[in-house]
Amino acid sequence: MRFKLRIEAVQWAIIGAMFVLAAVMWPSAPDQIPANWGLSGEPERYGGKFEGLLLLPLITLSVYLLMLVLPKLDPRRDNYALFEGAYAVIRVSVVVFQALIYGFILLWVRGVELDVTVVVSVLVGGLLVVLGNLLGKVRPNWFVGIKTPWTLSSRRSWVKTHRMAGWTFVLLGLAFVCLGLANPAWALPALVAATVGSLLWLVVYSYLVWRSDPERGPETDAPEAGR
Repeated sequence: MRFKLRIEAVQWAIIGAMFVLAAVMWPSAPDQIPANWGLSGEPERYGGKFEGLLLLPLITLSVYLLMLVLPKLDPRRDNYALFEGAYAVIRVSVVVFQALIYGFILLWVRGVELDVTVVVSVLVGGLLVVLGNLLGKVRPNWFVGIKTPWTLSSRRSWVKTHRMAGWTFVLLGLAFVCLGLANPAWALPALVAATVGSLLWLVVYSYLVWRSDPERGPETDAPEAGR
């Protein structure tokens, strides 16, 4: 997978901005900052300045570095060239998502108390829609995508499961956004149930497709994407 400066520069700028904002807000930030919100939308636990201002930027930096090196560690590293553009968008989207969550926390620090249920539902929904539009382009690998014993041992199962997952993630993401904006009392339990049900469905679907594949085999003998 090629190193593209413009893709990395976008992520560097976002992560750098998170650390800059932490430094700027550190002197005036309260000693106790919300670290966890309950189902009611109110903070359930508070942490110190380090946890409230620096933990998420550090996590974002760690995730960025991890996703940067994963292709080099993957035994199927050559396949990343087949979905290089999709993987770049996935990486940027994850960093942007974490930065927006961080922005939400900083607004709370400044006294702007947005509804956490609405914000998180909309952001998670948006991320799912983005991922859903990219999953169909992901090719067999050990780290990215829907990895079950059956997708890893059947090219047919991998391809069909990821196409199904694309539609599933998009629909689930739209449900997150719509229910998040409407914010009925039953929204969160319904979204959790829908997420669990969707993941279980994809596991079952991957197995059903695998069973119908005459070329299926053990994981170590799985055909490459180009075959």
